[in-house]
Amino acid sequence: QMRLVESGGGLVQPGGSLTLSCTSSGRSLDYHVIGWFRQAPGKEREGVTCITAAGGGTEYVESVKGRFTASRDHARNTASLQMVDLKPEDTGVYYCAAVAGDAYFYSGNCHSAGGYEYWGQGTQVTVSL
Repeated sequence: QMRLVESGGGLVQPGGSLTLSCTSSGRSLDYHVIGWFRQAPGKEREGVTCITAAGGGTEYVESVKGRFTASRDHARNTASLQMVDLKPEDTGVYYCAAVAGDAYFYSGNCHSAGGYEYWGQGTQVTVSL
């Protein structure tokens, strides 16, 4: 069983930056696609980005392209989401999720939550003056 833990959230002003991290216990993140999702108050959870097991492939939703960068560090068993030029509409609870193999990434549906096997508890990101 894999347990995911997110960290790095906080309060930041518009235009600011944050980097979120996702680590695991129980099982390594290796050989798993990692997805990042967010949920704003009163809204459904939405996919933000996903990254292949090796880290060579990434997909981003249009609203974060050019501002968010997903990466992973296998030596540290960590996946990261670097966020710059943050906007108030980026506010929400951010979750990382994992699913074994790369098939889900190449399915074209990696921004859909239903295919992920493991989820973290989330970290709050608030973008406000």
